[in-house]
Amino acid sequence: INPVSIYDPAADAWTQGAPSPIEIHHFQPVAYKGEIWVVGAMTGRFPNETPVKKILIYNPETDAWRWGPAIPEGRARGGAGVSLYQGKIYLSAGITRGHMGGFVPWHDCFDPETGEWKILPDAPHARDHFQSAVLDGTLYLAGGRQTSKETDEVFSRTVAPVDAYDFASGTWSTLEKMLPTPRAGNTTFSFGRKVVVIGGETAHNKTAHAEVEAYDVDAAHWQTLPALNRGRHGTGVAIINCTMYT
Repeated sequence: INPVSIYDPAADAWTQGAPSPIEIHHFQPVAYKGEIWVVGAMTGRFPNETPVKKILIYNPETDAWRWGPAIPEGRARGGAGVSLYQGKIYLSAGITRGHMGGFVPWHDCFDPETGEWKILPDAPHARDHFQSAVLDGTLYLAGGRQTSKETDEVFSRTVAPVDAYDFASGTWSTLEKMLPTPRAGNTTFSFGRKVVVIGGETAHNKTAHAEVEAYDVDAAHWQTLPALNRGRHGTGVAIINCTMYT
């Protein structure tokens, strides 16, 4: 689907924006200089979706989309984690062949100012259908799975380990404490001193997960937060005035 829906918390009202030029899904957007950047999306229908080979950018002020730079040859994928750190966009892991297979541990950096890409060291674990988050100079990859429709393992191969990338040293590590409820299609973000993982999907749940779990980076342990009123997967989070919207 192509619609752009815009929510105003102050007015408690929705408006519609310009539709994207193509159907896009399975992406984690980032906000950069007042615009929404879509890096690493899929297009097309299940299970043979294809990765979008260019960046798409939406400007809320002009209500207009435009195409950005291309993703490096052979590195396009969807269902990846995308985070912004010190003005650069980091594209982590993902899947190259829709839901058929091709999950990867790749880790790339894009500089919006110069248009340059840099290939960084692979993450310890390949994963797709997840989101990444940045907290205190560290990038966290939490949740996700290794999707393989060609072997009839679409939902079952969840990834419990959480990988952490230290921006200063340029190295990866894996947390000692795994995600308590492994799941994919989850929403991940940082708030305060915690990395929060919300919702998701697994093979053993008939409906989307409602679990909300948070990793306290100082205490190095996971805690359970109040569950969603209704489970969901494949969504995002916005925090406005200390209120979380999903």
